[in-house]
Amino acid sequence: MVDSVDAIVIGAGVVGLAVARRLAMAGREVIILEAAEAIGTETSSRNSEVIHAGIYYPKDSWKARFCVAGKIALYKYCESHGVEHRNCGKFIVATNEDQISELERLKQAAAANGVPDLEWRTSADVKVEEPAVFCVKALWSPSTGIIDSHGLMLSYQGDAEAAGAVIAFHAPVVGGKTEDDGIILSVGGEAPAELKAQIVVNSAGLHAQNTASRIDGIPKETIPPCYYAKGNYYSLVGKPPFSRPIYPVPEKAGLGVHVTVDLGGQVRFGPDVEWIDELNYDVDPARAEAFYSAVRTYYPDLPDGAIQPGYSGIRPKLQAPGEAARDFYVQGQTEHGVRGLVNLYGIESPGLTASLAIADHVAMLLGINVPPEF
Repeated sequence: MVDSVDAIVIGAGVVGLAVARRLAMAGREVIILEAAEAIGTETSSRNSEVIHAGIYYPKDSWKARFCVAGKIALYKYCESHGVEHRNCGKFIVATNEDQISELERLKQAAAANGVPDLEWRTSADVKVEEPAVFCVKALWSPSTGIIDSHGLMLSYQGDAEAAGAVIAFHAPVVGGKTEDDGIILSVGGEAPAELKAQIVVNSAGLHAQNTASRIDGIPKETIPPCYYAKGNYYSLVGKPPFSRPIYPVPEKAGLGVHVTVDLGGQVRFGPDVEWIDELNYDVDPARAEAFYSAVRTYYPDLPDGAIQPGYSGIRPKLQAPGEAARDFYVQGQTEHGVRGLVNLYGIESPGLTASLAIADHVAMLLGINVPPEF
């Protein structure tokens, strides 16, 4: 027997929950299918917990557009829903004269993205705010912040459930097929079932491509490759020397090994970039040596033995190692030909910041013209 529902969202990470919330609040009957035992167990909970300003992304890219719109919406959402966060700002630091041109490029790129508020700071200015930081020049980003990512996801979940959405855990999508009047999904786990929906949003994160490939009727050539970029984090032992995020100039596959400070004041360094073939969250203690070298460029007083393995996260990349970074891929009927289906591919940073904006865009693609709240 096939049960019918208006909409299915595959994946209960921060973006999947935001999408489910948006659809449920628009009056759709929504089921969220999550393969794991809880919400946000992968990329959504294994990141820097930073509210990004929208600085680094190419002009008019989805990352830039969603990040800037999502940041504004997210601050308002956190204020109105009591989600713990802090608009603490951040410094992006040049540690030698050759890097200043990159800061200039970032300032121009940010302005082009609708982030005109970056300000120059001298090394003396930075020392006043963050005495432990070494730099020759810096950019101050006043709209960057930090957030309780799990608190945010719980809030999205609460909103979705209050609007009638239901979450099924231990419910992996193991197959499916497209039909003229909807999409049928086969759900595995302890309570196997078949569900039919007019709307399916594939927000399976690291598993989005594999999930799409299991659904007959989605053209295989429309499913992009996925590469796993593991980011390792190390925790600082002892008294925190920083009060806000400190970022070096960005590197090719990420934003460099930066300082993040959580809402409890704990300092973490990371992430680095480790390309992997299979999902594995172990943090190799041997990678610490490279962390010491990277961090000491802007925190030269980092003592030996002061960092210890923390945790890791894995980002679903659409580019192979060595290739240029690629944009989010929000794929609708125009690209794959299946009515009612939206695939979300390569949703990594700044996905948390962008979550509300992505949800609004998905609703628009599906013809759900509910005005955004913010």
